[in-house]
Amino acid sequence: MQKAKKASLLMRVVAKSIDVILILAVAEVLPRAGFLAGVGYMLVGDGLLGGRSLGKKLLGIFVVDESGAPCQVKEAILRNTTLAAGILLWKVPFLGWLLAAGVFALEFIVLLGSPDGRRIGDEIANTWVVEARFKEEAV
Repeated sequence: MQKAKKASLLMRVVAKSIDVILILAVAEVLPRAGFLAGVGYMLVGDGLLGGRSLGKKLLGIFVVDESGAPCQVKEAILRNTTLAAGILLWKVPFLGWLLAAGVFALEFIVLLGSPDGRRIGDEIANTWVVEARFKEEAV
């Protein structure tokens, strides 16, 4: 997966922040169902819209597999399980907050240290976040 340019850390953080804001907004409007819907969106969001969550779509970045094909729902669930677990842990006061912060921090540290720009979830699902998919680069 060397042909596509990896997405910058800033673009990835902003895209995920947009997704988290969306999740928080839905959870606020529909307290119980909204939280579960948000966790569901966190799990499958990257498998929607051609390998893009809403945040990634707004910033023009994609999640792709090793062939450059858009991330599917299966890969999205694999790559986002750690983040969804962190969101679930957040509902448990004190200890859950610490564990959730630890999960997010670990994912971020691995992403910072990865030469390929991959976090733990990307390693598990064998995915990359890129600025353009292979087919779009040829244009």
